[in-house]
Amino acid sequence: MATLEQIKSLRERTGAGIVEVKKALEEAQGDDQKAIEILRKRGQEKAMKKSDRIAGEGVIVSYVHSNGRVGSIVKLLCETDFVGRNEEFKSLAQDIAMHITAANPKYLKPEDVPAEVVAKEKEIWAAQLASENKPEDIMDTILAGKEKKFREENSLLTQPFIKNPDQTIGGLLTEKISKMGENIQVGEFSRIEL
Repeated sequence: MATLEQIKSLRERTGAGIVEVKKALEEAQGDDQKAIEILRKRGQEKAMKKSDRIAGEGVIVSYVHSNGRVGSIVKLLCETDFVGRNEEFKSLAQDIAMHITAANPKYLKPEDVPAEVVAKEKEIWAAQLASENKPEDIMDTILAGKEKKFREENSLLTQPFIKNPDQTIGGLLTEKISKMGENIQVGEFSRIEL
C-alpha cells in the first residue's frame, strides 16, 4: 500500500493526478521508479488519444541568447486559449525556443528531412566507410544506422532536451500533454544567427 508521503512526492515529481499516482504505485508494488515508468506509459497513451484533436490556440514565443547574436521564435499550439494563457504552457514554449536556439534543429520530425539531403550525406558516409575498408555485407547496416542518427540529430522532436538530456523534446511534449490534458504541438519554428 502506498503511503501518503509517497503519493505526494510522486505527484510533485510527475504532475500526475492523485488517483493515477496511487494506482501506479499499487501496480508497481510501492516501487517509485516502476510507478514513474507506468505513469509515463499511460501519459504516452493519453497523448496518442489526444493527438487527433485540433490545436488551434497557443502562443508565439521568442528567445534571444545573452550574447545577442542568436535567437529563435516558436509557435506552440494547444486546443484552448485557457491552456494557451497558462504559465506552465508559456514556460514550455520558452524552453522549446531556448532549445532551438542552442541545438539548432533544421526540421520538426525525422521524416521531414528531405531525401536529397540524406542522399548527399550517404555519399559522404559511403566514401568514409570505403576508405576504412569496411566489409560490404555490413555497409548497409552501418549506413542505415548513420541515416537514423542524422535524421534524429537534425529534428527538433527527437533531439535530447538541453535542460534534461535523458528526455527528448517529443517526450517533453508527451509529458505536458498528459499533464495538461490537451493536444500540444510545435506549429513552426525559426532560428536566426548573426
